[in-house]
Amino acid sequence: MFKGNIVALITPMDKKGNICLDSLKNIINYHINNKTNAIVSVGTTGESSTLTKKEHINLILSTVKISRNRIPIIAGTGANSTKEAILLTKKFENIGVSACLSVTPYYNKPSQEGLYQHFKKISENTSLPQILYNVPSRTGCDLLPKTIFRLSKFKNIIGIKEASGDLSRINKIKNLIHKKFLIISGDDSTALDFIQLGGNGVISVTSNIAAKEMSKLCSLALQKKFKKARKINKKLIKLHNILFLESNPIPIKWAANKIGLIKNNTLRLPMTQPSKKIKKIIIKELKKGKIEIIKKNKKYNIFQKNKI
Repeated sequence: MFKGNIVALITPMDKKGNICLDSLKNIINYHINNKTNAIVSVGTTGESSTLTKKEHINLILSTVKISRNRIPIIAGTGANSTKEAILLTKKFENIGVSACLSVTPYYNKPSQEGLYQHFKKISENTSLPQILYNVPSRTGCDLLPKTIFRLSKFKNIIGIKEASGDLSRINKIKNLIHKKFLIISGDDSTALDFIQLGGNGVISVTSNIAAKEMSKLCSLALQKKFKKARKINKKLIKLHNILFLESNPIPIKWAANKIGLIKNNTLRLPMTQPSKKIKKIIIKELKKGKIEIIKKNKKYNIFQKNKI
């Protein structure tokens, strides 16, 4: 269920900055039809840091309702307060959420023991499967392999999204934990290498606009057909990098709007629109046809009529 191509879903908004349910329905159907394996709702790419708690909860509930059990939904439930993370997690019990993605507490820089106690406490207060999320570049703390090993002993802590950027972490984690524990990449540009080294998939930003390609890449890699997977990756590698020339989700949201998947590319402050230079770079890459299937498919291209 939680292997392969998992999209870190963008949060579509209207011109006033309110959640756009029409666009949300469009992108969810797009992922279902392009064989994305699961959706992460309200993670970093979903702008969790600028949504109110009410919006956060309602957006995940809407995602579950629209998906109608056609694709697993993973709810972003991380917080820098353990109590808040528990309260948020419990909101999604028994409503159709398949698992939670819980980021390490940010800003307050807990110790390894603090991280262990944080996730232990969440695990003890919910029956929902928990996927840990380690992204030191954003949070200011690093969940180390030995701490992951300790946490893997809890039945409902089923895996980790490892976004430290250190590929050597895969073997370090795999040598400590049981075989069923999932190790998922948080970086598109190294995802293929990550899977080849023993990872189970990727929580992908690029998949927002190239779902079919990312799903095929991950499927081939998990079947150990690395030569074929590398051909797809070669076509996508520049796009992977371009989408991080400015802070995520600035480039990916602009690109999704440009090809017609969402009505607007509204962001909330302090996030702003990409620079003219970045826009030109993104357009140049889109024109190469790497995501042509989206642009030409009228089933999904229901909003944007202008050519790229």
